[in-house]
Amino acid sequence: MKITYLEDSKKFEELTKKRVLVDFYADWCGPCKMMSGVLEKVESNMECLKVNVDKFNDLALKYGIMSIPTVIIFQDGKEIKKNIGFMDLEELNNFINK
Repeated sequence: MKITYLEDSKKFEELTKKRVLVDFYADWCGPCKMMSGVLEKVESNMECLKVNVDKFNDLALKYGIMSIPTVIIFQDGKEIKKNIGFMDLEELNNFINK
């Protein structure tokens, strides 16, 4: 899985036009760090866009992010499905593929 870090909130809409997994996280969050390790092991053609909620609070508010890590699959700029909390590799693969 290719992992990209969001650097400009203005590019979020453009980056979520295709099917993409968005990982809302924070640097200080222990479960988020564990989730990053899992994301690195996922074998998928889907890309992962990592969004730091401390840096992009506007996006966190827009998508109702109250707990992290939260992952959302976007397609055509729309939220397809969401999971709140840590997932192991098997759970994350199931989330992506179903």
